[in-house]
Amino acid sequence: MTLATPDPPSTISPAWPHCGHGADPAIDPVGCRGIHVPGHAACLAHLDEADRAAYLASLAPGADIDHRGTPFSGALLGELLDALRDPTTSHPRIGIAWFDGATFTRNARFGGATFTGDAVLDGATFSGDVWFDGATFTGTARFGAVTFGGVAGFDGATFARIAWFGGVDFNGDARFGAVTFSSTAGFDGATFARIARFVTATFNGDARFGAVTFSGTAGFDGATFTVAKFGGVTFAGNAGFGGATFSDIARFDGTTFTSDARFDGTTFTSDARFDGTTFTSDARFDGATFTGSARFGAVTFAGNAGFRGATFSDIAGFSGARFEAASRLGPLVCGDKVSLDGAVFQQPVTVEAAARRMSCVRTRWASTATLHLRYAELDLRDAVCEYPVVISARPAPFPRRSESDSVLPETHLSGGRRSVRLTSVSGVDAAHLALHDIDLSECRFAGAVHLDQLRVDGWCTFAATPTGWSRRFPWRWTRRNTLAEEHHWRMSTARSPAPARGWTTPHAEASELRPAAVAALYRQLRKSLEDGKNEPDAADFYYGECEMRRHDITRPWGERSLLTAYWAISGYGLRASRALAWLAAAMIVTVAVMVLWGLPADDPKPQITGRQVAAGQQITLTTDTPDPAKPTGPWTRRVTAERFEKALRVVINSVVFRSSGQNLTTAGTYTEMTSRLAEPVLLGLAVLAVRSRVKR
Repeated sequence: MTLATPDPPSTISPAWPHCGHGADPAIDPVGCRGIHVPGHAACLAHLDEADRAAYLASLAPGADIDHRGTPFSGALLGELLDALRDPTTSHPRIGIAWFDGATFTRNARFGGATFTGDAVLDGATFSGDVWFDGATFTGTARFGAVTFGGVAGFDGATFARIAWFGGVDFNGDARFGAVTFSSTAGFDGATFARIARFVTATFNGDARFGAVTFSGTAGFDGATFTVAKFGGVTFAGNAGFGGATFSDIARFDGTTFTSDARFDGTTFTSDARFDGTTFTSDARFDGATFTGSARFGAVTFAGNAGFRGATFSDIAGFSGARFEAASRLGPLVCGDKVSLDGAVFQQPVTVEAAARRMSCVRTRWASTATLHLRYAELDLRDAVCEYPVVISARPAPFPRRSESDSVLPETHLSGGRRSVRLTSVSGVDAAHLALHDIDLSECRFAGAVHLDQLRVDGWCTFAATPTGWSRRFPWRWTRRNTLAEEHHWRMSTARSPAPARGWTTPHAEASELRPAAVAALYRQLRKSLEDGKNEPDAADFYYGECEMRRHDITRPWGERSLLTAYWAISGYGLRASRALAWLAAAMIVTVAVMVLWGLPADDPKPQITGRQVAAGQQITLTTDTPDPAKPTGPWTRRVTAERFEKALRVVINSVVFRSSGQNLTTAGTYTEMTSRLAEPVLLGLAVLAVRSRVKR
């Protein structure tokens, strides 16, 4: 930053004799740093008493002074300020003040002073304490490369224009409590060896703390910043920004917090940037409010990362962050997206967040983790789960601080679906992944491994088939659980919009899968559901697997034909209504055949035949039943209640593998044999389908 330097006054006071400083150490025992401007009073310390008194008497409140390189004792500074004291306010009033290279050997008190012009103290040295409490700097205030040996007190001071503290060494406490910086406040390269207090300070312009080193505690609690730039700053002690307000950009890029960093209750009205920041100890953002985007990219949290009760109106970015010891993240509320892309969690952690979207692409959990989420649309692509990771939906809002406290407001999420939706597990080793009460209707499983070991518990929902009747064909889809990949495949292979009605359109980045690949996904997830004793949903996935095998043109024609017949007859043994419908149709056909052709015209009666012989001879009698007579005549004579009852008895017995004992014609006999083979199979398929829905 370039600061304009005021021109020194040509005539500040009468041509008081100067001490000839810098010419010879013998005549300059105190040392005025070699600054020599003829005709000015820089050598006030070396004037004799009469000349000094005359010079001071010539000063009036608001006068310009030039004391560059002057060594000031406490008494000499007091005499100078008394000469400039305004009788109305009882405080010094100074015009342009030149103190470049001046040395203040004792305590320096400028409390309540008013600098109506520029105040230039570049390179000055304060060996003792210095007090500018309540001072007012109307012009530019320059403290570049100043050395403060003791306390530097600026509490309540007001800087109307630029305040420059670049390269300053604060060897004692730096007190800037309730200071008002109306323009730029530059502390670039400054060093704070002890406590730095900016409590309730107001920064209306840019606050620049580039490459600053805070060796002690840095307190900015309750401060107000318009534009704050702390890039590259090192906080060796505790850093407190509790209750501070950042009205515009807050930049902490590359900052290092060696001790605790407290941002409790801080308000970031605009963007907050912490990219590359290192928190060696605990970082606390409890109750912080981020109205703009918050970027914590590549941040290192070596201690706890406290965001309990934090609220993000925009994006909360933790991409590439490292959580080395954090056991908890949140609960927090984000109106847009929480990004944990590439983040690393080294220790067991619980993440609690209510957000519209949450991205965990390439996130690595090196230990156990539990994610309690609300509203979120979660992306887990290429995430690494080295230990069990549980993702569950929280039904109730999160508390602010403790379980007994009031809940976090979710106004940024009003109108959104409260269910947690998982969009992708592509590239994930699902062996350590457990899902509880998660919406999986849009989840893409393609590319994941060990899906057969995925734990799906609670009320996890999958995509469903379309509802309603087809417009082209007289059928309707039976409702069943499906994978998003099947939806995408059916949409991509649909010949017209009518068959594809109700199927989900694939995302732009979703790759088209072949039926064989979708069948493999169904098979693995079916195994997972079966291991979890979820037989009904596992049955739906068996149906989906068979559907994909039936549509796989790479399979043999015979196998596909068999699957087609299996699908048409009983829905792969999973549709009881379909099997019962076929059974009813078969029984109706069998009854009709029996009535028309299977039952004889009349039941044959046994006949006894023999041969007449002479008396005393043995008689031989033969009993025989004649073959049933094929019914003849018109159909109206054959269809009678009696014949229908007999035919129905034959058919019902054939379903349960029993013989009716009814005499039948040749056509009826073969019809009964066929029905005793086919109809029990249909009944068995119906029973099997019912069993698949009620099996525990």
